[in-house]
Amino acid sequence: MNNTFFMKIITRASMLLIALGLSATAIAAPKLPDNLEWLTNDSDPVFASPEAKKGGTLRSFLLSFPLTLRYVGPDSNGGFRSAILGNKMQLVASHPNTKNLFPSLATHWAYSDDNTTMYFKLNPKARWSDGKPVTPEDFAYTLEFMRSKDIVAPWYNTYYNDEIGEVVIYDRHTISVSSAKPRPRNELHAHVAISPTPRHFYKGDLKNFVKKHNWSVAPNTGPYQISKIKKGKSITFKRKKDWWAQDLMYYQNRFNVDKIKYTVIRDINLAWEHFKKGKLDMFGLTLPLYWHEKAKGKIFDYGYVHKLWFYKEAPEYAYGLWLNQDNPILKDENVRLGIAYAMNIDKVNEKVLRGDYQRMHSYSTGFGDFTDKTIHARPFDLKLADKYFNLAGWSKRGPDGIRVKDGKRLSLSVTYGTDLHTPRLVVLKEEFKRAGVELVLRKMDGAASFKSALEKKHDMWWGALGGGDFPQYWGTFHSKNAHKPQTNNLTNTDDPELDKLIEAYRSAMTTDDRVRLAKQIQRIIHEQSAWIPTLHAPYGRVGYWRWIKMPKPPGTRIGGPATDAFDFNNSFSTSDGGMFWIDEEVKKETLQAKKKGIKFKPVTIIDTTYKVTPD
Repeated sequence: MNNTFFMKIITRASMLLIALGLSATAIAAPKLPDNLEWLTNDSDPVFASPEAKKGGTLRSFLLSFPLTLRYVGPDSNGGFRSAILGNKMQLVASHPNTKNLFPSLATHWAYSDDNTTMYFKLNPKARWSDGKPVTPEDFAYTLEFMRSKDIVAPWYNTYYNDEIGEVVIYDRHTISVSSAKPRPRNELHAHVAISPTPRHFYKGDLKNFVKKHNWSVAPNTGPYQISKIKKGKSITFKRKKDWWAQDLMYYQNRFNVDKIKYTVIRDINLAWEHFKKGKLDMFGLTLPLYWHEKAKGKIFDYGYVHKLWFYKEAPEYAYGLWLNQDNPILKDENVRLGIAYAMNIDKVNEKVLRGDYQRMHSYSTGFGDFTDKTIHARPFDLKLADKYFNLAGWSKRGPDGIRVKDGKRLSLSVTYGTDLHTPRLVVLKEEFKRAGVELVLRKMDGAASFKSALEKKHDMWWGALGGGDFPQYWGTFHSKNAHKPQTNNLTNTDDPELDKLIEAYRSAMTTDDRVRLAKQIQRIIHEQSAWIPTLHAPYGRVGYWRWIKMPKPPGTRIGGPATDAFDFNNSFSTSDGGMFWIDEEVKKETLQAKKKGIKFKPVTIIDTTYKVTPD
């Protein structure tokens, strides 16, 4: 019997004993390899400020109330999911400036010679929010949980079956997690440094999981836990007293505020008014309308509110127009190419966004060597648009100028999730009309918009997908995720050639092979034009009342401005959340000054520490 097979038996036997209420140590554990080199990191610079103070409540907002508090299963992949996952720690984390690993739930780690497995020494202090210790069995249960059909999460079922091998328990504080295939060592942690799942909470019973746990507040390992829910109105997180990780080197002086309250304000303009009145502590100003026009007046001139423009160097989400190829019109590649040439993105940037944004070209922008910089987004060109629409048989126009074919008009809807994007789409609508295409704007709230796209009930969806330290393609472009609801293949791409490349990319053992295959995949995505890139901003801009304090510099290379309340480990394994703090004395001073009309010096910070010159 080979050692790998033996380790699988040990893990499964251990899980059986746990289910019976017995100790997994009743079975002799497998032996650790003799040649392991245990690694840790206490030499990278800390990025939080020693001046940080604890206390206060951060007041933020949501444009829509989440459809669930689950982080997997139907309706879970909305914006609020980031806050839930931001308190679900992983075994190791990635430094937001150096990208080196540092301890999180594990204190040390090691690699197998064949680059399939990482070994971890768990921190014996690690605790769930209900006080129970984090155990090796909690990591083993993650595989059982994510592989279960009961969670109704096809992507996770497939990923944890096809990409993750086994969790092996060696003793009460030592485990290994294996990949189903060898991976480049610098990428292995992104696959196997998994988060634990609290078996004691779910009691090993996942029947009726979706309904039973739709509003459950599961225990987590991070600094905050949901403490109050007012359905449809607000959700409040509370900082844990004596959080087990608060004294770890890279977690000190972080997660400083006592509470974080998200209030539902469904109108962004109303939210802005709340911010100006001091009822919200921070407000994103990345949109040019806010930075250049709205962020003016007394509260800025008198220095009550500060402005920060912070450049970052990080992988970008795939911002674009997602065309549903199950729509008979959009199934035709010539129509998709016509749409690409009919999109006047430069006019949107200049007319609506003041030229502040940059055109995105490749599906994998900002991933260094993985990004194919020879790919260029198709320019606005009505002659080429006309050529491709004609090739698709849409050569005639009706009396209103819209193309017709077989008695049908070339009319398509675009689904989107915020009023902020309406002006952009109005510009595109007028340009599409010139090309003979009717664009129907279908605005929904953020959660409903994304749900519609997940259910494949869209013609086109305007939004962004992405996340991860390295480019990912399987969830968004592999045919296994096409023609079915609750997957991220929003374009319903179903291409055998592309499937083979994606599978080869997932299986590639060297970085060189991964880079080569990633570029081939990006080229096909570009050629098929089912995802059409739009615009991105390689920076973050924010306004904040002067009682919000930040470290120096006020952000990190990967994470951007230091305004995130939590770690967002569903996007990257980078950990840099909770770096700001509230100075209660300055808050009192500011509110008194505001009442009396006393002025402070206006503050606008433009930080170019991590600015990258575009190609």
